[in-house]
Amino acid sequence: MTTRIFATTLLGAMVLSACSDPEKTGRFLVDPPASSTRVPDRLGTAELKDVSLPEYAADQEVMWQTADGAVRSNPDSLWADNPQRAFSQSLAQEISDISGALVVNEPWPLAEPPRREIEVRVTRALAQANGIYRLSGRYFVSDEGNGGTNHARSFDISVPLSSNQPGDIAAALSQAISQLATQIATLSGPGRTVTTRQSVSNDPFGLAPLF
Repeated sequence: MTTRIFATTLLGAMVLSACSDPEKTGRFLVDPPASSTRVPDRLGTAELKDVSLPEYAADQEVMWQTADGAVRSNPDSLWADNPQRAFSQSLAQEISDISGALVVNEPWPLAEPPRREIEVRVTRALAQANGIYRLSGRYFVSDEGNGGTNHARSFDISVPLSSNQPGDIAAALSQAISQLATQIATLSGPGRTVTTRQSVSNDPFGLAPLF
């Protein structure tokens, strides 16, 4: 009996070891392609808050949608970095590169505080079953100075997918981030613009309502 239990345990350990073989695990980067787009600097200095992602998009496994509408993943296909951090840092760098603005993902590292804050709330970031990678949500740019202009705008970006393979999904997400960076840098997209009536530090209700 002891021999049989030992053999069963050993077999289970071998199966587990085979399933967790690190050489079978692919790790994929969020890496926006170099863009030739150049736009005027409309942000100056800005702190980008950590991007808010749906739970499935913040998971370490690369997700995609199948024909039945389910969102699925494979434990052998992972993001190379924390998805929220990778998305946030890539977006901040891309905005800076195309506009010349100084945009940094939080926490702000300089003694001089930023002029603006950027917040991005993603509602969908998914390789859809229809062959499209869709990135949608809203972004907010706040300027607390007297007479500052504040923006609340939406985005809905579609990038064709070559396949539902993790490498192609990573490439499509990277392109979508690049397009989002251009939209934020140019302060474009459907939404509203409101003016700060007086310094928020003096009056917490100084902003006109966004909605």
